[in-house]
Amino acid sequence: MEPAKMDGVGSFGAGRAGSTVDPISFAKQPQTILRALSWIFSLVVFASIVNEGYVNIGSERLYCIFNKNADACNYGVFVGLVGLLACSFFLLLDYKFSSISSVKDRKKAVMLEIGFSGFWAFLYFVSFCFLANQWSRTTTDELPLNQGADAARAAIAFSFFSIITWAGLTVRAVQKYLLGTDMTLFTSEHLESAVPTQPCPSNSPGGGGTTEPTETYQNPPFTENNAAPTYQVPIY
Repeated sequence: MEPAKMDGVGSFGAGRAGSTVDPISFAKQPQTILRALSWIFSLVVFASIVNEGYVNIGSERLYCIFNKNADACNYGVFVGLVGLLACSFFLLLDYKFSSISSVKDRKKAVMLEIGFSGFWAFLYFVSFCFLANQWSRTTTDELPLNQGADAARAAIAFSFFSIITWAGLTVRAVQKYLLGTDMTLFTSEHLESAVPTQPCPSNSPGGGGTTEPTETYQNPPFTENNAAPTYQVPIY
């Protein structure tokens, strides 16, 4: 199988069911690269807020560095953590996609990816706007010695980068869905390669009887081939 055709020989942009996946070719796919970048960006957003997103100012109570708004920190942690787990799940799904034999199951997986990727791109857009707004309202009195400033800027920046990668994943999923809805993709090549063509039995116009269908049973390997029954041509 040629690598250039690997992405389009089966339904919904994957190889035929049961085809093997080359790990190197899989890692070089644009969708895999976008998925890995989304995983890294989500990790940065999550880790930045968890590690340095809270400070204590003159008391044991911890305050969120984003204008002391706990909702901002909680939202960033939620979006980053769920995005991190979702990237891991969809990365595994992409690798196992060719082993899904049912076209309906493939369609459901692609539709799930479209819905989630588009929705998470929107949530990261909200995260970027929300964190940037709260950070702009944070004064130096609330953050002595500029504590957590680098973490706050990292969370805002990588929230913006995540918008791009999740939007790219949405576009790739839509392209995969449109490729799968093209019926000629699996009616002409996919099905013909799976179902062998057999001659249909026909009625004999001369003798008045019907001919026996040609036997399709094959002998086991390493055995002598017996003479197969020959097709009788009717004599007019």
